[in-house]
Amino acid sequence: MKQAFLLLLAVIFLTSVHGQEVNLIEVSGRVTDQEKHEPLADVSIQIKGTVQGTITSKTGEFTLRTKTKLPFTLVFSSIGFKEQELEVKSLGSNLQVALATQSFLGNEVVITASRVPENLLKSPVAIDKLDIRAIRQTAAPSFYDALENIKGVQMTTSSLTFKVPNTRGFNIPNNFRFMQLVDGVDMQAATLGVPLGNAIGPTELDIQSVEITPGAASALYGMNAVNGMANLLTRDPFTNQGLSVYHKTGVNHVDNKDHDAGILTETAIRYAKAFKNKFAFKINASYMQGIDWISNTRLDQNPNNKNTANPAYPALNGDNNIAFDGWNKYGDDALQLSNTVSITDLTIDDVSGRTLTVARTGYWEKDLVDPKVDNLKFDAALHYRLNSNTLLSYSYRIGKMDGVFQRGNKVKLDNVVVQNHHLQLKGINYSINAYVSRERTGNSYNVKPLADNMDLYTGGSGTAWAAKYKAALNAYASANGGELTSANLAAATAYARQQADASRAEPGTARFNRVKDSIIRINNWDIKSSTIPDAPVTGGAALIQKSNIYHVEGQWNLNKYVKVADILVGADARVYELIPDGNNFVDFSRPIAERNLPEKDGSYGSNVYYKKFGGFVQATKTFFDDKLKIFASLRYDYNPEFDPKFTPRVAAVYTLKEHHNIRFTFQQGYRFPALFEALSYVNNGRVKRVGILPIINEGLGFRENSYTQPSVAAFNAAVKAAGNTDQAALANRDLLKPANLPDGRPEGINSFEIGYKGVLLHNKLFIDFDAYANVYDGFLGQVQVYVPKGATIGSDTAVIAMIDRNRDAQPAKDATSTSPATAASKGQDRYRVYTNAINKYTTYGSSLGITYNVHKTYALSGNLNYNEIKGNATPDLFVTGFNTPKWTANVSFGNRAITKELGFNVTWRWQDAFLWESPLVTGRVAAYQTVDAQVTYRIPKVFSTIKVGGTDLLNHRYLQYAGGPTIGGLYYVAITVDGLLK
Repeated sequence: MKQAFLLLLAVIFLTSVHGQEVNLIEVSGRVTDQEKHEPLADVSIQIKGTVQGTITSKTGEFTLRTKTKLPFTLVFSSIGFKEQELEVKSLGSNLQVALATQSFLGNEVVITASRVPENLLKSPVAIDKLDIRAIRQTAAPSFYDALENIKGVQMTTSSLTFKVPNTRGFNIPNNFRFMQLVDGVDMQAATLGVPLGNAIGPTELDIQSVEITPGAASALYGMNAVNGMANLLTRDPFTNQGLSVYHKTGVNHVDNKDHDAGILTETAIRYAKAFKNKFAFKINASYMQGIDWISNTRLDQNPNNKNTANPAYPALNGDNNIAFDGWNKYGDDALQLSNTVSITDLTIDDVSGRTLTVARTGYWEKDLVDPKVDNLKFDAALHYRLNSNTLLSYSYRIGKMDGVFQRGNKVKLDNVVVQNHHLQLKGINYSINAYVSRERTGNSYNVKPLADNMDLYTGGSGTAWAAKYKAALNAYASANGGELTSANLAAATAYARQQADASRAEPGTARFNRVKDSIIRINNWDIKSSTIPDAPVTGGAALIQKSNIYHVEGQWNLNKYVKVADILVGADARVYELIPDGNNFVDFSRPIAERNLPEKDGSYGSNVYYKKFGGFVQATKTFFDDKLKIFASLRYDYNPEFDPKFTPRVAAVYTLKEHHNIRFTFQQGYRFPALFEALSYVNNGRVKRVGILPIINEGLGFRENSYTQPSVAAFNAAVKAAGNTDQAALANRDLLKPANLPDGRPEGINSFEIGYKGVLLHNKLFIDFDAYANVYDGFLGQVQVYVPKGATIGSDTAVIAMIDRNRDAQPAKDATSTSPATAASKGQDRYRVYTNAINKYTTYGSSLGITYNVHKTYALSGNLNYNEIKGNATPDLFVTGFNTPKWTANVSFGNRAITKELGFNVTWRWQDAFLWESPLVTGRVAAYQTVDAQVTYRIPKVFSTIKVGGTDLLNHRYLQYAGGPTIGGLYYVAITVDGLLK
């Protein structure tokens, strides 16, 4: 990768030397509004076919010095005005240009769909653009929140600081399938496996526009762009100069239900300056802090009618469920058979040999996670025009954030720092980008092992806790008629839990805080046995991950050399450098027993590298007087861990009567497993999460020597009903099903799309419709399996090892059993494995977006979105989790300029109920609707804008995903001062 940077510098030098030495030409003039005859500031003036340009001053005047030979064409553009071209044939000054007001409908230029500028109406795929004017009009508290109003976008809010958009299904909070770029730089935090576009991306003052492409974009962008992508573009320091300041103050939790009312503040500053249209720089900084949305849903995902609870005893239902598994509670994971104990050899209703499944008490998420969050961002950029055709730029970006996100578990992010260095060389027909991203997770921790270890250190091991629980049950029975019955079982189990938890640290106490602070600083998630309360802490919850990404890419437009069609070629290379931490990622060249152990120097072995290389070619050709435009592209990607993949895309756009555009697109996409999916080796004590690469399975056997979790749950239900003995286990061995996991491969998608974009009623009505069908092959997900220790599946020892006994004790032996087979059993290892689904999955849907200019600057817009998945006849290895509502809709009405000073916007948003499925929480998410609104008042004399608004104005509390935070009203006032010191 260092060689690539040296090559880039050499190209820059040669390009600079090659620049022509021509006498300087000066052109000046003034730009006004054609209708109002007022001067227009900040109008972009570009020399067509070059990178040179300037902007107008507050009085509409401009001066442009160039070495470009006469004649040349100037392009004048400003948001809300029709672009105008003026040819300069001779020397002169005082050019007078009047720009005509024009509706924005259909006139946007986008670059994301084809990697070259093109009219939005004629894009070969579905694409939406949120420009600076739309961003300023939105009622959302930030431009990133406004993405939720774009057609087809589903937003997942894990925190105030952490939001992830998705399109077209299979939504997860850490979205591997949706790419986020900022000025061409991938915003993914590699080891966390999450895109951080809003956490380290542009500030409110520096965002220029956002382009959203739903659906597969792999043919041009490669990894991770199978569901779609967002491209965030920032403001050019040459054309957007001066000092700008932004401050927002808001309040949330106004109902005081999850937390007292919290104050949110955000301050940003931007300064940009250009010198003689040759050199420019910009600096941005922002800081946001507030009280986060809180996850405190107390629903039970393991009700007593499940076989993982106690269905034989109806009295243990509802609040009396002793196998309760709360949505936002940890350490009580009964559904995963991870935090349960078996209370055996009980006599209930005069029947002996009974067994109860009891979940440990655990802790609520709100007691384990501090809701205070902040986000600090800084970036700076230097731009230098080497000549009239070449621009060199360097940018540095860093973000520090807190928050919460959900992967296989909830993770509390604390002082996560991601930074990148970006170098770009851009010419008229080519660009070369190189960047380095660095990720460090700071003081973050995993919430589940924190709860597990809190229970362990202050409440005792599973065996010790079960013994106390059983003794208390018997004591209750002795004091209440001498027996346990269905009538007194609820009261008896409540008493038993109280006694077993007598030594447990309670939230809010000094002891609780002391133990918690110790656990979250230890980078070892093992769940260790201990019967001594407050024993020395050895198992922890710290999330310490470190990685670097090295990326180089380039593209070259061959239009000057190939006349048959427009040809674009490109290539890229990416290397992930993973620094093993001994807990999440390890050096696989080390022996299995040593992978989690530190070296003498404190490291955990050699760094691990994960690589990907690719290239593409795209051809575009028009026919029938430019009415028909054909796109064809082919991409090749290679990852040394997998077979190479070719990714084609073909598209056709037909323009009828200039304003009606119909398109058809077919494309394939492939997604190599992300870093966490490929190489994770997370030692979570009771369940180890492991990646898809074959090297991880060596010596562990979870692919070929394991049973599936559903079959183990069914097996244990039958064994428990028969007395929880070894003989009962052997009698029910046929219930156990081998997992036989397939070898890992990239996830693939075939995508079909049709669409229409058109402008009607004399440019007053804009219609955007698309429909799609996607077929996923080799869908990537997680399956939990059980490996018998020291035994081969199918053997008696392996069958007995699957009995769900108290697994904090080794060997796993029931205290009431004398079976020698049990004594010989070494128990089981549990793995949550990334693997490919066996079935293919077909998803389909459509979106309709309409914008109508009601009267002058009054605008009404809205969209309706439909997404569905086709069921399969046979079950798969794991639940894929479509996690997408069938219907969503939103409607906006506003006027950006009721008067010169005043504007407003109101947005109504609705989402249908749907089922959310994940390894952590599965449950139904209720439908919800919200109303957002804002009023904007401009004070031109002091370059200021005051915006007063709120989201979810009626404070209707809602969830966006199962296990996620409850979101409510947020009310704010924002002040922007823009354009000082120009």
